[in-house]
Amino acid sequence: MARFLDVHPDNPQPRLVSQVVEALRDDALIAYPTDSGYALGCQLGNRDGRDRILKIRDLDDRHHFTLMCCDFAQLGQFVHIDNAAFRAIKAATPGPYTFILPATGEVPKRLMHPKKRTVGVRIPDHVLVQALLAELGEPILTSTLILPGEQQARTMGWEIKEELDHSVDLVIEAGETSAEPTSVVDWSSGEPEVVRRGAGDVVRFGA
Repeated sequence: MARFLDVHPDNPQPRLVSQVVEALRDDALIAYPTDSGYALGCQLGNRDGRDRILKIRDLDDRHHFTLMCCDFAQLGQFVHIDNAAFRAIKAATPGPYTFILPATGEVPKRLMHPKKRTVGVRIPDHVLVQALLAELGEPILTSTLILPGEQQARTMGWEIKEELDHSVDLVIEAGETSAEPTSVVDWSSGEPEVVRRGAGDVVRFGA
């Protein structure tokens, strides 16, 4: 049965933030709110957590995982960014964007696209997630919480608790989130390609 934590959306209680971080370090799989719906998350080295995400979402090994990063400095440790991408991405973040970029050696191979050696990265505009990332000190391996047969991410923690009570270890409630997904921009070829139009304005990327 999953633990359920009710966290203040604007002023996350440090005690509860620490409990979530401790759970992540103990290899928990969490369901947590972001600026674009709920997501499933675990530590980068949590193999079981990664496999559980695939099972919950009914995905195969080709799924593009995302690394949720606290800032641009951390993002730069895990992906290669040229000057043009650097300027554009820095201007757009934090915000509801996911960028697909070539992964560095810091990213475990099982988390990369099997052929392209790329990974998704994002810097969220969400107070709670920023607090979690700051205390954790590393990205959270993330996948949007879209259940099989559905088109949108879940937006309320209590609904997730009811449906995934035996599939995740911890559910965080911090108020209803937006259901609009991130905009996805693939910059792995050196030029931006808008893969999905979402909450983030993609005009800046030539769309």
